[in-house]
Amino acid sequence: MRYLLALLLLFLFSDRLASAPIKVDLELVIATDVSRSIDEDEARLQREGVAAALRSPYVLAAIRSGYHKQIAISYIDYSSRDFNEVIVDWRIIKDKASAEGFANTLINEPLTFGRRTSISDALELAAQMIGENNIDGRRRVIDIAGDGPNNHGRLVEDVRRDVVRKGITINGLPIINNNPGFGTRFNLPDLDKYYRGCVIGGAGAFLVIAKDFPDFARAIRRKLIFEIASVTSPKGRIVPAAATAGPITGSGYIYEKGCDIGERIWRRIWQDRDLEP
Repeated sequence: MRYLLALLLLFLFSDRLASAPIKVDLELVIATDVSRSIDEDEARLQREGVAAALRSPYVLAAIRSGYHKQIAISYIDYSSRDFNEVIVDWRIIKDKASAEGFANTLINEPLTFGRRTSISDALELAAQMIGENNIDGRRRVIDIAGDGPNNHGRLVEDVRRDVVRKGITINGLPIINNNPGFGTRFNLPDLDKYYRGCVIGGAGAFLVIAKDFPDFARAIRRKLIFEIASVTSPKGRIVPAAATAGPITGSGYIYEKGCDIGERIWRRIWQDRDLEP
């Protein structure tokens, strides 16, 4: 009887251990824009930039400096809900080998492309991935990169509020893209201000600006180091959230053109088409 009881207890204990969440210093979803304003070269520069950042000895040093000495990362391509793709699902990064494995998988996966730009859809997908994984992170972060404003799905500020209420921080990496092409009419010269006022939010939220797509690798490397090390007010091309930021309102910064500017531009495009002879 005692033998059977011991076996039962061992089974229950083993099952509990098997389902115990993996403890990490950071849960991070990296979401990169693959809408129609992004060409093949630009999409590849984003993938290569993230891969290079994970191979950086400075990023690895930041990971090793944490309490658990490991982080969890996943990577998604986003445009709008029907086109969003999880490119690399959750991986634990704790050393050079695991970082190299993630980087190699990311580089070797086929590029994906979609339609419209829905930062809000990307945030909802990323928040769902964080909520449903078996990982226990000391911090939970969504890293949004893109070259234009939200123009599809729910209003981005509404989704930001919902995500931040779940204890998730949203950081931003706006990419200044002045290249001619399909997305030219959505180019915002003050995209960094849009991201600050409408996208980022939560505890310690900040953004790093990429001056163009070739600059993405530098920006994402710098950004990952500060995200992993949990430094929220560094010097340089990093814009921290305002000191008055609340846990729900996001950055505390007001974007004067309105967070629905992308939706308004889209409506004007269709109105102009209707007026064409």
